[in-house]
Amino acid sequence: MFTGLIEEIGRVVRLSADSGGARLTITAPQLGNNTNIGDSIAVNGCCLTVAAREANELRFDLLGETLQRTNLGTLRANCAVNLEPALAATARLGGHFVQGHVDCAARILSFERREADYRLEIELPREFAHYVASKGSVAVNGISLTVANVQPQSFVVWIIPHTRERTNLNTAQAGDVVNLEFDLLAKYVERMLDRRRVSE
Repeated sequence: MFTGLIEEIGRVVRLSADSGGARLTITAPQLGNNTNIGDSIAVNGCCLTVAAREANELRFDLLGETLQRTNLGTLRANCAVNLEPALAATARLGGHFVQGHVDCAARILSFERREADYRLEIELPREFAHYVASKGSVAVNGISLTVANVQPQSFVVWIIPHTRERTNLNTAQAGDVVNLEFDLLAKYVERMLDRRRVSE
């Protein structure tokens, strides 16, 4: 479980194919030295298990499903990635509940500065549109954000300068693909309503 509060921007060292999947190696000067093999780290919002560690370099094994569903397969050397370690039981919950299970990857339609802040518009795949509500939560590349506006084929979030500077949104632009995880509570509500319909 995660909160969507990014702790470090890591850098990709390499992404190499490996028997139906891939191996991703990143450098994480802050988190790397305090991470053990088997720990869970959210990389661009995708929960991955540390398979190997050497100094501040961390290696992850990626399944084919992960490569298809997320933007991790598009990473290249020196790409910036958002990193968050798993939530400790004693930690404060400052964002929202994020599982690290990416629902889909979607394109940024526009990312523009508006006075002091930034307006970020992202395409909204039709099959996931019912999970998004104004003032609801969404994780974008693992960042906990509040939905400001829902449109027929997209949604808008506002980014404050602090968030842009402390995440890989500082290099984001229109056309980039970001990972999306929709609100866990919305999924449970959907499941309960589906069961109720079946029983009626």
